[in-house]
Amino acid sequence: MTVIEVIGYMVFGIYLTGLIFITIFCLMQFHLLVKYKLRNVREIKKPEGEDFLPKVTIQLPIFNEQYVVERLIDNICELDYPKEKLQIHILDDSTDETVDITAKKVEEYKAKGFDIEQITRVDRVGYKAGALKEAMKFCDSDFVAIFDADFLPEKDFLKKTMPFFKNDKIGVVQTRWGHINQNYSLLTELQAFQLNVHFTVEQKGRYKGNYLLQFNGTAGVWRSQCIDEAGGWEADTLTEDLDLSYRAQLKGWEIIFLEDVLAPAELPAEMHGLKSQQFRWMKGGAETARKILPTIWKSDLGLVEKFHATSHLLSSSVFLFIFIIGVFSVPLIYLMGKINFSFDILGVFMISLLSISIIYFVANVQTAWKGQSLTKKIFKFIVLFPVFLSLSMGLSLHNSIAVMQGYRGKKSAFIRTPKFNIVNLQDKFNKGKYRKTRISFATIMEGVLSLYFMLAVVAAIYTGMTALVIYHSALAIGFGTIFYYSIRHLQNS
Repeated sequence: MTVIEVIGYMVFGIYLTGLIFITIFCLMQFHLLVKYKLRNVREIKKPEGEDFLPKVTIQLPIFNEQYVVERLIDNICELDYPKEKLQIHILDDSTDETVDITAKKVEEYKAKGFDIEQITRVDRVGYKAGALKEAMKFCDSDFVAIFDADFLPEKDFLKKTMPFFKNDKIGVVQTRWGHINQNYSLLTELQAFQLNVHFTVEQKGRYKGNYLLQFNGTAGVWRSQCIDEAGGWEADTLTEDLDLSYRAQLKGWEIIFLEDVLAPAELPAEMHGLKSQQFRWMKGGAETARKILPTIWKSDLGLVEKFHATSHLLSSSVFLFIFIIGVFSVPLIYLMGKINFSFDILGVFMISLLSISIIYFVANVQTAWKGQSLTKKIFKFIVLFPVFLSLSMGLSLHNSIAVMQGYRGKKSAFIRTPKFNIVNLQDKFNKGKYRKTRISFATIMEGVLSLYFMLAVVAAIYTGMTALVIYHSALAIGFGTIFYYSIRHLQNS
C-alpha cells in the first residue's frame, strides 16, 4: 500500500466518523420530533381547582446592563401577581453605571410598596452561578423565578406557571422563549429559527418521551427545596443551568416545559454578542457532559433515557464534527480515486439532512410562525433553511474551539451577552459600551477558511471534480459571512 493510499484511508476514516456522529445525532433529534408529534402521550394539563399563589422570589442576575435594566425592572414590577407575595432581588454584579441606574429604580419601586432589593457583591466569584448561589441566602420563599436582563415576561407569567407546583414532584417549570426583535435583521431571524426548534421539538419532545430536559437559565421557576436537594448552584461549568437541571432530575425531581407560555427576550443583534453566547453555551455544554455523563450511565435510568441524555449533553460536539468533515472534505475529493471509493456510497448520510429539514419545518412553519399564510411560510423556510445551514457551518470553528476547551477542562470567564435595547428596526446597537474592539485570531482563521473553500470550488470547476462543489460553496459563504460581520460589528469599524 502506497503512502498516498494510507493517507487516503485515514482521511476517509476521519470523514466517515464525522458523518456517522452527525447522522446519529440527527436521528436522535428526529426521534424527539416523533415524540413531539404523538398525541395523548404525557400531555401537560393545567391543574384544576383554585389558583395557587404562593410567595415567589424573583431573581434578576445582571452584569453591566445599563441599556436594558430599567426596562427589566419595570416589566417585573408590572407582573399580575399579589404584591405582598412577591420578593424581587436584583443580583447586581455590575462595575459600571448600571449600579446607580438600578439603585434609583429600586428606590422608586420601594416607595410604591414593593419588596425589592439590589444585592451586590464585592467580587464576581462564580459569575452568574455565584450570584444565584449567594442570593439564596436572602430568599425567604419556597419558589424562585429567574429572568435574565433581556427578558420581558408577560404579565400573567406567574399565574400561568405557579399552579403546576401543586404537584409536589415538580421541581422546575420552564417556559418557551419568545423573540422581541426577531425581524430586526437576518442575524436575529436565524437565531429565532434555531431557538424555535429547541423550544418546541426538543424540549417538548423530551418531556413527552419522559427523557431528561433542562432549565434554560431564565424564564423559569424553581422550587427552592429542589435547588437545595440537588446540591445548589455550582460554578464549575459555564452552563450552570444545564448542570443543575440534570442533578435535580437525577435526585428524582421533575421538570415540565410549557410550550404555550411565552417569555419574550432580546436576541443578540451583533455578531460578537452572538459569538459570546454561542461560546458560553458550547463550552458549557461540553463541560457539563464531562461532569455529568459518568453519573448518567451509572444511574438507574432506562437505556433510551441514557442515550437521549448523552445526545443532549454531547450536542455541542456536533460543531466539532461539522468543522472536521468540512476541512477534510477538500483533500478527500482528490484521494477518493486513490482508494477506489466513490462519493455515491456516502449518499445514505443524506438522511441526516432530511431529518433536520423536517424538524426545522415543523418547529417553525407548523408551530412558531403564527399569523402568516402557509405559502408565505413555506417560501420563507425555503429561503432561510439553506442560509441557516451555511452560517451554522461558518460558526463551526468558533464553536469547536469552545467545545475543545470544555472537554480539556480549560477555565475561562463567564462572558455575558451584551444587550442594547434593540426592539424596533430603527434601533441601533452601535453604542460605545459593551462592544468588542479587537479582531480575534479565530476570526482571522474564519476569513482564511472562506478563502480555502473558495479555492476548493474553483479547483473543482477547473478539474471537473464537482461532487462537493455546492457543499464547499456553502462553507465558503458561511465562513465568509461570519468573518465579514465580525469585522463590520467591531466597535471602531
